[in-house]
Amino acid sequence: MVGSSLLVGVGSAAAITAPELRGQRSLQDLQPDMHGRDLRQQEFLKASMSGFDLSESDLRGAVFNSSDLTNSNLSGANLEDAVAFATRFDGADLSGAVLRNAMLMQSRFTGAQIEGADFSDAVLDLSQAKALCSRADGVNSITGVSTVESLGCR
Repeated sequence: MVGSSLLVGVGSAAAITAPELRGQRSLQDLQPDMHGRDLRQQEFLKASMSGFDLSESDLRGAVFNSSDLTNSNLSGANLEDAVAFATRFDGADLSGAVLRNAMLMQSRFTGAQIEGADFSDAVLDLSQAKALCSRADGVNSITGVSTVESLGCR
């Protein structure tokens, strides 16, 4: 049969969209007490986590997109390589947290406790970095880097 083709076993293919892909990695089990949990590379999309306890949790590579972490406890948490776009950290406890290489664009930190937090190589909006410098204090117990130095305060 020259010039003809035979299609056998071809069914409809189900495409997966980008939001569905993101939803598969999004943490569905949000609880107010998530102290010390392994949450590496989890996604928190528009998550309402105000007042949550995430202290000493492993959040390396986690993604917070337009999430609310106001008044949450992130003390001693590892947020290295995390992405927090347009996320609210107002009043959060970030004391002793590691935020190395974190991407924190359009995020707010009004009144956040940052004593001993390590922001080395983190990307912050200039206005937020200046505000954090005005109250930067302490040395991170894990990395040995001072908060002032990690923020590049002058």
